Amino acid sequence: MRPTLRSPLTGGPLAYAILLGATVVAAFPFYWTLVAASRSNAELSSATPALTPGPNLLHNIGEALQQAEIGRALLNSLIVAGTVTVGVVLSSTLAGFAFAKLRFRGRGLLLALTVATMMIPPQLGVIPLFMLIVRLDLQSTLPSVILPGLVSAFGVFFMRQYLVQALPDELIEAGRVDGASLLRIFRSIVLPAARPGMAVLGMLTFMATWNDFFWPVVALSSQNPTVQVALKSLGQGYVPDQSIVMAGTLIGTLPVLLVFGLLGRQIVGGIMQGAVKG
Repeated sequence: MRPTLRSPLTGGPLAYAILLGATVVAAFPFYWTLVAASRSNAELSSATPALTPGPNLLHNIGEALQQAEIGRALLNSLIVAGTVTVGVVLSSTLAGFAFAKLRFRGRGLLLALTVATMMIPPQLGVIPLFMLIVRLDLQSTLPSVILPGLVSAFGVFFMRQYLVQALPDELIEAGRVDGASLLRIFRSIVLPAARPGMAVLGMLTFMATWNDFFWPVVALSSQNPTVQVALKSLGQGYVPDQSIVMAGTLIGTLPVLLVFGLLGRQIVGGIMQGAVKG
C-alpha cells in the first residue's frame, strides 16, 4: 500500500500547540489590562492580585474620563494618526515607485541619503524642530505633530523594496506603448500592484503614530492632548491609582484593536495575493 504524504502546508499538533502558546503570551498583556482596569487600586496592590475581571470597570472608565480629556484626546489622536498615515502612504508610494522603476540622474545617491536619515536618532532633531514649530506659531496645535510625520524614510524604502518585486517592468512598458502618461501609469498600474504593501505600511504607520508619546508631549499642551499625552495625567497623587491608569490605557488601546480587526484580514490577504502573483 502506497503511503500518503502530508501536504507541507498542513500543520500538525505541535504547530497548533506552538501557535496557541504564542497567542496566549501575546494576548495576556491586554487581558491583564482589562483585569486591572476592572479592579480597585487596593486589590491590585494586594499580595495575591486577582486574575479575573472585577466589577469596577465602568466606574474606573468614568473616573478616567473625568480626570483627563480622553474624548478629545481620542479625536485628536484619530485626526493625527489618520492624516499622517495618508500622507506617509501616498508620499512613500510615489517616491518608492520613482526609486524602483524610474531612471534619473542621482537616483542611487538620493536613495542612499534617504536611507541614511533612518540612522539619525530622532531625539537629536527635537530642539531644532521645536524651534521651527515655535517660529511658525504652531506650538500646542495638531499641525505641530502632523507636519513632521507626513514623510517617512522607512516608508519610502519599504515601498521601493516592495515595488521592485511586485511591479513587473513589462506592465510599465505596456502602459507607455499605449500612450499613457506617467500619472496615468501610476494611477492605473502602480497603485493596484502596490495595494498590499500600502496596506501594511498604513497599518504600521497608524499604530506608530497613535502610540507616539515623546514628540506629542513636547509639542502639545494638556488642554489639547493626544491619547498618550492625556494618559500621563491619570492616577496622579501620592499613591498613583493604577486601576484608573489601566482604564485609560484600555480606552486608548481599543481603537487600535478595532482598526487592526477591520483591516488585518485584508492586509494578510493582500500579502498572500501579491506573493502568489509574484
